[in-house]
Amino acid sequence: MIILGVDPGLSTTGWGLIRAEGNRLSHIANGRITTDTAEPLARRLAYLDSVLAALIVDHAPDAAAVEEVFVNANPQSTLKLGQARGVALLAIARAGIEPGEYAARLVKKAVVGVGNAEKAQVHAMVARLLPGAKIAGPDAADALAVAITHAHHLASRRAGIV
Repeated sequence: MIILGVDPGLSTTGWGLIRAEGNRLSHIANGRITTDTAEPLARRLAYLDSVLAALIVDHAPDAAAVEEVFVNANPQSTLKLGQARGVALLAIARAGIEPGEYAARLVKKAVVGVGNAEKAQVHAMVARLLPGAKIAGPDAADALAVAITHAHHLASRRAGIV
């Protein structure tokens, strides 16, 4: 099973693709989608959608998951994050995939073992779980962590644990 993980953001959206075969996970690809801050909001969202749609077409994931929005101190930042997240959910749903949605604390707990892990800890653990993967930065590491979390939840659901 190929799983797409997405860490949404308007400036930078991280994405990661893994293969899950039973309990074995392997890295397929990861990266970052950056939008031009000089462009109008609608154009940035459209660009994010087109790149995610192309990723989905190119890699044909069987499943996908998106990190949930957390509330920032700045309401404008939270709103922009929510809009980017909405675009990610739309791109996934348009491909006929029911996306999983996970809070950042749950992703950190699933990958690192504690819900308040630092980004560097998440990055290190993802690198350990996916040996040989060249990770394109913290946003891509977070996206791979979302994909890993979804793989664990899907496996638990199949086993009747969740």
